[in-house]
Amino acid sequence: MSDKEKNEDCCPSSSEGLGCCHVEGVVQLDSRGQIVLPKNLREKMNLNEGDKLVVISMNDKGKIASISLMKSDRFDGMVKLSLKPIMKEIIAD
Repeated sequence: MSDKEKNEDCCPSSSEGLGCCHVEGVVQLDSRGQIVLPKNLREKMNLNEGDKLVVISMNDKGKIASISLMKSDRFDGMVKLSLKPIMKEIIAD
């Protein structure tokens, strides 16, 4: 895989500054169903032994078509940010 292919966007950048997605590498499932994340990706994400990742699935026609990984602390923050307005409404009622 060429450097150009590795860094190619799969969708346009958004106006919010989110970079969307890039191909970071190819991994292989071993006999136990495990994968090793490439070292450069672990370094970019500041992943260390023991860090927890949330596995998020995306469906197509009722079947899982792809998965994403997100550090659990970042996911927790997104959930709290999303639920905050809802909780304010519930408490106000």
